Amino acid sequence: MAQTELIVADLRAESDELDELVATLADSQWGIPTPAAGWTIAHQIGHLLWTDRVALTAITDEAGFAAVLTDAMKDPTGFVDAGAAALAQLPPAELLEDWRTTRANLHEQLLGVAEGRKLPWFGPPMSAASMATARLMETWAHGLDVADALGVRRRPTDRLRSIAHLGVRTRDFAFTIHNLTPPAEPFHVELHAPEGGVWAWGPVNAEQRVTGTAEDFCSLVTQRRALADLDLTAYGADAQRWLEIAQAFAGPPGRGR
Repeated sequence: MAQTELIVADLRAESDELDELVATLADSQWGIPTPAAGWTIAHQIGHLLWTDRVALTAITDEAGFAAVLTDAMKDPTGFVDAGAAALAQLPPAELLEDWRTTRANLHEQLLGVAEGRKLPWFGPPMSAASMATARLMETWAHGLDVADALGVRRRPTDRLRSIAHLGVRTRDFAFTIHNLTPPAEPFHVELHAPEGGVWAWGPVNAEQRVTGTAEDFCSLVTQRRALADLDLTAYGADAQRWLEIAQAFAGPPGRGR
């Protein structure tokens, strides 16, 4: 199975798991606050719907996406919150059904993207596999917000591998957005996978190393948990600094949980 197919399969599974978490909620429960300040469960699903819609537009209508981008630049620090807030006003059943339809369409469109095609986005253009990974990361992270709001502990799965990979690949980005020079040497990252085994990146003899669990590493790079609360260990000052600023999502430095 091709890389994009594998990631889209994981994205579908992650989306379905979150869907199951919210599908049986009473309407009033969609207003429960989540750890993201000012965001309810409805905001979280609204945000995923909004972003899935925009990703779909980037694939099927590049001119339409350019218009979305132009509109977003009118309020570069607030357009994400505004999109979530608008969709959070929908009746929960309508919001959920719209997300189901939109994400299913997006998943099919991702599978049909021609090899080598780069899709426009708010940052650099990306491949279908990269866009699917970004959607997987967001779905997992915002799903964690919803689970926390409901007091639910979700079982981590090996779907985290793509998110962890993205976290490793965005090391230099994290340094750059904090106006820091990225370290010249690669780090070694070694993570215990949820379903057994070890995932590793970088040379094993690297001086700067990070070890821990994949779930905690993904929680860190999506800024869903504080470093002090996670099973992660840095060896070396640069590795420690990275864990303090790690960020796998686009945009300015996140404030963290």
